[in-house]
Amino acid sequence: MRELLPYLFIILTFFAVLLNLFGLMQLIPIYVTLPILFLCIYFTLFSFTHRNKYRG
Repeated sequence: MRELLPYLFIILTFFAVLLNLFGLMQLIPIYVTLPILFLCIYFTLFSFTHRNKYRG
C-alpha cells in the first residue's frame, strides 16, 4: 500500500486542481478549494520525498 500512496495523492491533486478551477469560476468558494489544493500538493511532495528514508 505504501508504494501506491504517492500515486493516489497525484490523482487527488488533479482532482483538487479541478476543484480550484471551479473555484476560480466562482462555482465553489475559493477559500474552500485553496486549502484542499495546498494539502494535496503538500502530501504528494511529502510522500515522494520520504519514501526511501533510512531509519537507522
